[in-house]
Amino acid sequence: MSIQTATDKVHLFGIRHHGPGCARSLVRALEALQPDCVLIEGPPEADSLVALVSAEDMVPPVALLLYAPDEPQRAAFYPFAEFSPEWQAMRYATQTGVPVRFMDLPQTHALALEKEREPVELVPANDLAKGTETAIMDNDPRLRYDPLGWLGRAAGYGDGEEWWEHTVEQRQDSAELFTAIAEAMTAVRAETPPLTDPFRARREALREAYMRKTIRAARKEGRERIAVVCGAWHVPALAQMLGVGTDNDLLKGLPKLKVEATWIPWTYDRLAAESGYGAGVDSPAWYEHLWRRGGRADPAAWFARVARLLREAEIDCSSAHLIECVRLAETLAAVRNRPGPGLTDLLEAASTILTTGEDAPLRLIRRELIIGRRLGQVASGTPTVPLQRDLERRCKTLRLTLSPTREPLELDLRKENDLVRSQFLYRVRLLRIPWGEVTQARSGKGTFREIWALQWQPEFALTVIEAALYGNTVAEAAAALARRTAIEARDLPALTELVSQLLLADLPAALADAMQELENRAALTGDLSQLMAAILPLAQVSRYGDVRQTDAAQVLHVLDSLIVRVCIGLGVACQALDDEAAASMAGRINRLHTAIKLVDRPEHLDDWLTALRQIADAGSVHHQVQGRAARLLFDERHGDAGDTADRMSRALSRAVSPEAAAAWLEGFLSDGGMILAHDDALFRLLDQWVIGLSADHFTQALPLVRRTFATFPWPARRQIGARVQRGASREPALRAGAVAEDHWNLARAEALIPTLSLILGIGAKTE
Repeated sequence: MSIQTATDKVHLFGIRHHGPGCARSLVRALEALQPDCVLIEGPPEADSLVALVSAEDMVPPVALLLYAPDEPQRAAFYPFAEFSPEWQAMRYATQTGVPVRFMDLPQTHALALEKEREPVELVPANDLAKGTETAIMDNDPRLRYDPLGWLGRAAGYGDGEEWWEHTVEQRQDSAELFTAIAEAMTAVRAETPPLTDPFRARREALREAYMRKTIRAARKEGRERIAVVCGAWHVPALAQMLGVGTDNDLLKGLPKLKVEATWIPWTYDRLAAESGYGAGVDSPAWYEHLWRRGGRADPAAWFARVARLLREAEIDCSSAHLIECVRLAETLAAVRNRPGPGLTDLLEAASTILTTGEDAPLRLIRRELIIGRRLGQVASGTPTVPLQRDLERRCKTLRLTLSPTREPLELDLRKENDLVRSQFLYRVRLLRIPWGEVTQARSGKGTFREIWALQWQPEFALTVIEAALYGNTVAEAAAALARRTAIEARDLPALTELVSQLLLADLPAALADAMQELENRAALTGDLSQLMAAILPLAQVSRYGDVRQTDAAQVLHVLDSLIVRVCIGLGVACQALDDEAAASMAGRINRLHTAIKLVDRPEHLDDWLTALRQIADAGSVHHQVQGRAARLLFDERHGDAGDTADRMSRALSRAVSPEAAAAWLEGFLSDGGMILAHDDALFRLLDQWVIGLSADHFTQALPLVRRTFATFPWPARRQIGARVQRGASREPALRAGAVAEDHWNLARAEALIPTLSLILGIGAKTE
């Protein structure tokens, strides 16, 4: 479609974002037109970055990132794949030397309008991905309507995606394609009701006004063959070219925000519509297949890739299967009167023949061959912040790959390079970039093995830019951001976790500041639950600091004071608790017991066991907490064995209400039944209590025991029952043996000793 004037001609190419058929037809149209100017829907602030498209080391998918340097949370992404029409238009222009520029509403205005609509809110670290997804959706070049769906259903297809694939993406004859698209969009827009959201309606009007303004500017420069590449939806609005005054009035007085632009790597899963990206496509990897095959589905080639994928996953797939899949896909396309098999036909054939209807293989095919896992690469000359350059340099030095797939990394902390890797990964986490996470916790003193799971996401680039405000290197920025985090921490557990991270990251200066903040907070707080929660991270640091060659001595004095304060105040904190608070306190006591044993200081353990004894024998403490304290004392063999039996008898006596008795037993056996099946002392203790019950008391206590045992897993209950049965079967035999011992003939038994001595060769002497 074109706009004719007396002196020039403007050609409008309405495309679908990330459509390989549109891209292929657009390249042919540009080669035929030989334009002297190319205008592309996109952010004008990125005009200077277009030249990098033709760089050898620029590998799509990539995205333009537009962000406000003073408020990095305000950002917008413009992703491109190899098969995106805009990408091919940029490549054509840069390779032929044709002037090219973007013509969408500048993000300096778009982000400022967003800021006026919603006051700035700092995005927390764990919500950063959500914030960037919102930015992507806010820059959705399509409207909230589904014109493709309408056209597809009108043509007899199930949805617009399938219709567009057969009509455009697999189209071999591109003649008059863009004219047909323009006519279709004109008809659809004429029947589409206006947007009900005033903000979005205004933004669409501003975008199209700025596009028309850019076209007029190109005509004013004397361009005679102007190629305009934009979303198909905008073609009718650009074809009508409203008056200059109308557009200028719309664009007058728009707010501004300082904006910077750069290229960042992107991934196919972020390009997919299911990721939340409004202009995404359902099948990026499939569209890449169509692009590289010239728009032909080529079922044989695609099923060969399916076979390779399934065989690597150890799923049977023979050549006969593949042949039948190709035949079935082609037959389905013929029955449906389609020019060739589409993705729907291929998937139905695979489901029928290769997977026999199972979901797992189909999910694998969709993840790897329909959506894909490709991660792009930006050119070396791409503008980046110093922190980004240092991050990339350190990754290269340490041989760490930024991969979009989740990959394990096993480190041996005894090796210098692995230790530095671990410290670097913890520093990156301090930057609030969850690139890696430890999947296997340390177990046992002196543990040197650490297993990470690494997965890089494109939006982390925005987090790097945000963290660049704190320093030019990873170490510098991590330390500065950790200091700010320490000041803003709301409670002691958060501070102690930060201290642990700083030790693992080997940032001693920031650690000293965090420890000072921790000591000040601990001295002022009276919340015992916070003090208890703060001990475990510090205990882990004190225990494992030597493994990582770090000095953990500076946390010990804080840890000592916390343990003393908890032991003193524990008795008061355990009084007047309801059931929910008691269950929470029992869990904290259990974790704190583990932490104190981890510290491995006898004086702390003695103080702690004394505090537990006071709780176990106190009458005003909730019975569940009493039961947990009694169990911990029993496990540590603190006091006589009869002490625990006495506590159990008192807690489960007739004088105690059934609810209180059940709570005590629940606290005593809250760690599951497996230990009861294997711990002889604990089993005998409970067994003797049950045997000592009278018939009436047993009837009363049975529901309590059953309620507690019902929480045990089935294997544990089965082993406990088998142990009880074995004990019952041995009891009569033992009694019979004791009776038979009185009837033994000792003289006849002694007469056998010399003969047995000779046989066994033990040289027994006879007297």
